[in-house]
Amino acid sequence: MRILRPKLDIPLASPSLPAPLMFRSAYVPALGIYPLHQHAWGEFVYSFSGVMEVKVAEHHYLAPPQYGVWLPPNQAHVGMNRQAAHHASLYISAELCGALPTEPSALTVSPLARAMLEHLHARPAPQVDADSPADARLLQVLLDQLSTAPRAGSYLPSSDDLALGPVLRWLEAHPGDNRTLPELAALANTTERTLMRRCQRDLGMSLAQWRQRLRVVKAMALLEHGQTVETIALDLGYGSASAFISMFKRLARATPDEFRKGAMVPAAFYSENDL
Repeated sequence: MRILRPKLDIPLASPSLPAPLMFRSAYVPALGIYPLHQHAWGEFVYSFSGVMEVKVAEHHYLAPPQYGVWLPPNQAHVGMNRQAAHHASLYISAELCGALPTEPSALTVSPLARAMLEHLHARPAPQVDADSPADARLLQVLLDQLSTAPRAGSYLPSSDDLALGPVLRWLEAHPGDNRTLPELAALANTTERTLMRRCQRDLGMSLAQWRQRLRVVKAMALLEHGQTVETIALDLGYGSASAFISMFKRLARATPDEFRKGAMVPAAFYSENDL
């Protein structure tokens, strides 16, 4: 992974932002990672292309183009992207975070909010002048949109459990692995029953459900970068493209081709168990 640093003009240890609202956008190469960090202001992360991922403790949040990830002030987090991506952050001073969730969450991005984000992203450097009255008004409207955005949860929870954690990390590194639950339990030197209990306790779902979600996440990034559905299906362990398409449509409420063309993935993409 390539070590990246948050694109800020002020130290992370600073107690406040130079302006109440600040917008920054950046291109990040494939396999980039922002190491564990936190700051005194809130942050909304949005990806224009590619899928940004944010890990907070045992929760894994995704930012495909239909969603953004909200991080309240003083929340330690790690950012990463498996494929190259263009992303943006809206930094929000602590005193303006009152209408936003008090816990990290995925927020549904409305067509208006997305248009505003794309407009800000298209601005030439230095992009957005927080001291400009016009830019300050635009950022305030964007904040208002985010404050009323429907909230989703983490899509791909994780676990540091000594039995379950290694299995999840193995599957993340080998998403096409089709080993059965007993085989995966043997890999972790535990029993099938123990692994099932840990899945329900830490993930709120079965390992089979979690593995399907993982494959959707992997597929989204590959679709963004133009790989064929047939190739993705084989890479993710499916015997046919039709089986992969059926799974993807059931979970994402859109076919792979519809997703590639920019179809909005509804909030059902995030399980109610994660709220």
